[in-house]
Amino acid sequence: MIAIFKKEFKSYFLSPIGYIFVGVFMALASMFFASGILFSQQADISIMFSNINVIYLFLVSLLTMRLLAEERGKKTDQLLMSAPVSITEIVLGKYLAAMAVFGITILVSFIFPAIMFIYGNPALSEVISSYIGFILLWGAFISVGIFISALTESQMIAGVLTFASLLLIYFINWFQSSVQNPVAQKVIGWFALLARYGDFQNGVLNIENIIYYLSFIFVFLFLTVSVIDKRRFS
Repeated sequence: MIAIFKKEFKSYFLSPIGYIFVGVFMALASMFFASGILFSQQADISIMFSNINVIYLFLVSLLTMRLLAEERGKKTDQLLMSAPVSITEIVLGKYLAAMAVFGITILVSFIFPAIMFIYGNPALSEVISSYIGFILLWGAFISVGIFISALTESQMIAGVLTFASLLLIYFINWFQSSVQNPVAQKVIGWFALLARYGDFQNGVLNIENIIYYLSFIFVFLFLTVSVIDKRRFS
């Protein structure tokens, strides 16, 4: 798994994808930080994250579209699966590589709360919970992206489907109230990732919400492993 992680992480920066991902995030984060926090003099880091969330849907699609679709497109997936590693290790290695690239943006973005603490007095609990919520939310979105990448051999199709799926998930809680069937409401509610994100922005670290996001990630990584495993024996 470590070898796969290193290979995938390195490949992000042997192509423009890693630089585009980090560069676009920092450019947008800087803009939203300046306009939403500095100029308005509001010591609330969640403002920056809220503004960048929709833009991040495209960035996550860019980050995950090649992870497994590229292997199928280049016909190297069978060679990879014949390596002395399990499918679970392959999926985890690729997922963690994507999360590591995402983690670079998180580490660099620490400059923003640092500026807030130098020139203001933000609530530390809100800063910490906002970061934890942001990481969990986009960890869940990345898990959806890698699952969709496993379904096709076209990186372009994977990217488009991932963006469309994440956009639907992003706004799905809007439709929940219009659904009358209680079972359908529960199913829609499970996919409503943004519904639980507000607690983190308000400085509330609820263990139930943390378990929910981790469970969501586990389910989609499990589905990804299942898809690849099924294809191997088909």
